[in-house]
Amino acid sequence: MANTAQAIKRARQSKQRNALRSAQRSQARTSVKNVVKAITAGDLAKATDAFKLSAKTLDTMADKRVIHKNKAARLKSRLAARLKKHATEGQAAAQA
Repeated sequence: MANTAQAIKRARQSKQRNALRSAQRSQARTSVKNVVKAITAGDLAKATDAFKLSAKTLDTMADKRVIHKNKAARLKSRLAARLKKHATEGQAAAQA
């Protein structure tokens, strides 16, 4: 247990920061899941909108150092690739 006033304050700040960052990580994960759901459902317009929102959320979390910037970039890249694949499959089906 913390014995000094400084240690007590640091423990309190750490607890608050952990709760905030946990919520922010959850928000980032949810935004990624929303894109995947829209792609799986086959709704290209909804998936595109969700991707834009997700990219913004991931960039914000990376700027705040909640997640690493390379992880944010990797997630955005993978989502963009899935979205592009879905879009090209949709065009191929429409032409056939």
